[in-house]
Amino acid sequence: MTDTSPDGGSARASLGDALRFAFGTLSVLPVRLTRWDRPAARGGMLAAPLVGLAAGLCAAAVGGALLFLDAGPLLAAVAAVAVPAVLTRGLHLDGLADVADGLGSGKPAADALRIMKQSDIGPFGVLTLVFVLLGQVAAVYELYAAGWARGALAVTVAAVAARTALTLASRAGVPAARPEGLGAAVAGVVPVRSAAVATAAVTLACAAAGRAYCAAALLLSLVAAELMLRHCRRRFGGVTGDVFGAVAETATTTALITLALTP
Repeated sequence: MTDTSPDGGSARASLGDALRFAFGTLSVLPVRLTRWDRPAARGGMLAAPLVGLAAGLCAAAVGGALLFLDAGPLLAAVAAVAVPAVLTRGLHLDGLADVADGLGSGKPAADALRIMKQSDIGPFGVLTLVFVLLGQVAAVYELYAAGWARGALAVTVAAVAARTALTLASRAGVPAARPEGLGAAVAGVVPVRSAAVATAAVTLACAAAGRAYCAAALLLSLVAAELMLRHCRRRFGGVTGDVFGAVAETATTTALITLALTP
């Protein structure tokens, strides 16, 4: 990124710049990035929950369509879990697997980061992916079995929670573990106060869209994501793109399981 002014960029980013950064970096949607600097990254990471909303609505639509076609809640659950993965090119799941390999290696930070950067996936990553995806599918199955509306709301809330966790992980004071990559591009770009305001707004929106338990599930998922973030900071010295992926999947899984356990 190019920093040419005291606020960390050449000019203040517009809403369009922020949305293009958010959707261009956090989804496969054909959005052309026009700016790659810290003001655009700041706006983009604040707009990350909107990317989650879009992904969640797409997942809910696909799951609902399969239920309408009498495919059954299990197939609908698999599809609803697959859609957000497809819309991110599987980057969050890949990041989760890499972080699992890095943490599972038990090696010092530099060696763990080198393991995470390798293209292959080790046994810790494979096991983590298997159990996380099984947990997500099982949770969504239970939710769809209880009714389409409940399942649709849950997958949408979970997708929003994952991207809200990314907003919080991009807050000031969270350093990058490497000088390059997406992690370095967005590390520390969001002011703490702005991250808190964005989180409060998303929480209120979840409460308004559903019931109070949706907001509670969101907050619990953010707590779990924060614990993952802090553990990675201690082990790796900061965040990477892989850590962002692990944080997002932690929030997604926690939200879905919490909602599935809610009466």
